[in-house]
Amino acid sequence: MISSSPRRIPFLSPVLAALACAVSGAVAAAPLAYVPNQKSGTISVIDTAGDTVVKTLSAGGKLGKRLQAIDADAKGTTIYVVDAEHDQLVAIDPATDTIRHSVKIGEDAEGVRLAPGGRKLAVCVEGQHRVLLIDAATFAVEAQIPTKGRNPEHCEFTPDGKSLLTSNEGSNDMDVIDLAAKASTGTIATSGHPRGTAFVGASKVYVAQEAANGVDVIDVGARKKVASIPTALRAAGAIASADGKRVYVANGGAGSVSAIDTATDKVVKEVAVGKRPWNMALTPDGKKLYVANGRSNSVSVIDTGKLEVVKEIAVGELPWGVVIPQ
Repeated sequence: MISSSPRRIPFLSPVLAALACAVSGAVAAAPLAYVPNQKSGTISVIDTAGDTVVKTLSAGGKLGKRLQAIDADAKGTTIYVVDAEHDQLVAIDPATDTIRHSVKIGEDAEGVRLAPGGRKLAVCVEGQHRVLLIDAATFAVEAQIPTKGRNPEHCEFTPDGKSLLTSNEGSNDMDVIDLAAKASTGTIATSGHPRGTAFVGASKVYVAQEAANGVDVIDVGARKKVASIPTALRAAGAIASADGKRVYVANGGAGSVSAIDTATDKVVKEVAVGKRPWNMALTPDGKKLYVANGRSNSVSVIDTGKLEVVKEIAVGELPWGVVIPQ
């Protein structure tokens, strides 16, 4: 009879074990990026660890062929998207690719934003010159607020969640909406065709100006424009780094992204991307910027340290933007 010795189990020191767990956790924690494809009626899901499309959402084919603005809760358990073909806002469970809630929002809506704290949604109904406030849990419409300006496209909450700004393309200004009063308290004039906005601090906001080919810097507290920064042809999207040191602007006509140093309000570099770059998202660590290229049907990934494109990812037709839960 041959006896066998016990199988030896490799021993990891506490330090190596902790390191292994940390590496494993870092890989598992890599966030997903969600890209609404307007003409495909789908949402591409990108794994930011490998920068590949790992899933395509369609809510079982129930989404329309005009998907626009997108946002997500902090944990990435719910994705909010404007389905303009069906005149509705939908809440999608990305894990099951099913619609949790939907609500009619009227014709010609585009922008959507989840408030700080995640309890309220704002939808800019561009063609009706109004903003809808929606309870994020029940999807009940709490208020319909007329804007003083025309064609509000983008909505952006102030960092304290007390006010909402709207980018009014038709009147070259921005409404400031008091959320407690549920009413516009006035407008701030801008250079021309305001679109995407990015807050730096409590009151300073950078607003892409499509007709002016640049960015206005607005002091919301003082209700005035304090500077204008030239970028490139048809500035559309804007996003700020978490530390507020840099603002990125997508130039739709130039096929580029401008990086602005907020200490000097100067462009430090213009990075070539795909055709008609639009709306963008940063990873939580700020190391990568994802840019939706509407006419290239792709997403460009920019290394924000090097300010270079490191990957081009094919998605669906006419991607509107990107959201990364954080």
